[in-house]
Amino acid sequence: MARHTTLRIGGPARFYVRAGSVSALSAVVSLCTREGIPWTVVGRGSNLLVADEGFSGVVISLGRDFRSIQVDEDDCSIVAGGGALLSAVVQETFRRNWQGLEFAVGTPGTVGGAVAMNAGTREEWMSSAVRSVTVMDAEGHLGKLPGSAIAWGYRTSGISGVVVECELQAHQCDPFYIRGKMEAALARRQQSQPLGQMCCGSVFKNPEGASAAQLIEGLGLKGVACGDAQVSDKHANFIVNNGAATAADMAALMRDIQQKVREAHGIELAPEVRFLGF
Repeated sequence: MARHTTLRIGGPARFYVRAGSVSALSAVVSLCTREGIPWTVVGRGSNLLVADEGFSGVVISLGRDFRSIQVDEDDCSIVAGGGALLSAVVQETFRRNWQGLEFAVGTPGTVGGAVAMNAGTREEWMSSAVRSVTVMDAEGHLGKLPGSAIAWGYRTSGISGVVVECELQAHQCDPFYIRGKMEAALARRQQSQPLGQMCCGSVFKNPEGASAAQLIEGLGLKGVACGDAQVSDKHANFIVNNGAATAADMAALMRDIQQKVREAHGIELAPEVRFLGF
């Protein structure tokens, strides 16, 4: 699985399946459920830490039919497959001078993953742009949920199942405003995040009323390492793989950070990264 995560960490999955169509996905999911085989869907692996021992179940990747992007010029809306790159959707809105997804510029991963975890910044989230989501349940059946019916939260959506497709609403806007907002967001990312290194994005969720990065940095933990896993010198809420880090290194460093923040501030940092195989 190391080849399928941005951290480049993780042992083998028992099975790896790329489902190229809705019928193929339904067949795999329903079979796993019927036989009691654990399964999960993985996008670009940008928010994932896989155990060194791997995963004893089925890892499913969304293939060809889930990567389509359909644009409605009159309605300023986009229907994107769960496997479509979020960056491609952001570029579609930018080309049309549409506002609503500028905050996601530079965000890695797929539309499905971004919607499932309600990805975003401290001020803006995917939920603000979602009109509807088509989900496949564990029995392989499809259902469509209006965005207003989803229990959105900070880095969570409450969506149960696989995000097959998502309808996103945008709005016409001044192109100079959109360009300026996107360029500013990209500049902030490039200046403050270790974009050229192997990492999984933000490791911990921001506690209410506080910043995980500031709490970690305030304890002098920037640059602290466990094996080849190291707290980034650029952003304290990023842990980078310096080349040969293991999942055990990552997990141990995360536990150490949590303990130190708990002892110093009485705050329990909750992981934002998703664990698989632990």
